[in-house]
Amino acid sequence: MSLTVIILTRDEARHITRAIDSVRGLATRIIIVDSGSADATQALASTAGAEVLEHPFINHAAQFNWALDTTTITTDWVLRLDADEIVLDAPAIAVFIGSNPAAAAATINRRIHFLGRWIRHGGIYPVRMLRLWRTGKGRIENRWMDEHVIVDGAVTHLDTDIADINLNNLGWWTTKHNHYATLEAVQQLSAPGIEAGGDSGPQARRKRWLKDTVYARLPLGLRPLFYFLYRYILLLGVLDGWQGLAFHGLQGGWYRFLVDMKIAEIRSLMTSRGETLATIVEAEYGIRIADQRNLD
Repeated sequence: MSLTVIILTRDEARHITRAIDSVRGLATRIIIVDSGSADATQALASTAGAEVLEHPFINHAAQFNWALDTTTITTDWVLRLDADEIVLDAPAIAVFIGSNPAAAAATINRRIHFLGRWIRHGGIYPVRMLRLWRTGKGRIENRWMDEHVIVDGAVTHLDTDIADINLNNLGWWTTKHNHYATLEAVQQLSAPGIEAGGDSGPQARRKRWLKDTVYARLPLGLRPLFYFLYRYILLLGVLDGWQGLAFHGLQGGWYRFLVDMKIAEIRSLMTSRGETLATIVEAEYGIRIADQRNLD
């Protein structure tokens, strides 16, 4: 069976060769969709044997679906891989796609490394993410953040790991998550369309349900504290050492609090200015909600 790997990039010179090397013996075709890197990402990817395309970025969902729609994928399977990730056991994926004729897709374990440590606790591992599907069976749901792959058919689980090992510094991480917090706030306030039907795997469905029906009903500003304590104490994130305190505190506490404060800020600006959500987020953050809705 044949496989196409799709990787989205922007300024990923530190990571892209490593990511490509991790799937070199597995992939029939490796497609890089770059959104205007200013570093050597494109040259390194091309040298490593990948097919490099460039396309303007709206969000991850739109970028990935563009690749699915325009690159004429003829392989049997598609694998989604982030530029800072590596496949740890390519032979396991090769065996799976050659021996599971009934499966339309598979979730794969994702492990996160932070400040040099594999984060194993706090509900972070294993996160089962739908990353592998038969060509033509899957698309990314149209969301600003927390987008899932939705497939038509049976989803099974492949018990192997993809590792997220980002080599950038903590300042880069906080800058990225500041931007993600804006997208998450816009997502929660605008609730753009989600592609109907299909499946994203049982763990993804459960997490989405908890987020939309439990977390969303908790008090704005206080729920990040509850979430951090839940992860760090009840789910034993404390066992991840000082790196775990940093990760669970920043990703489970600070980031979620920043999302809530941006929601509060945008609502306040809408009230004080008497303007719409779309007008406020474009003026303050340069995000055009119409770009997202036009993709539905």
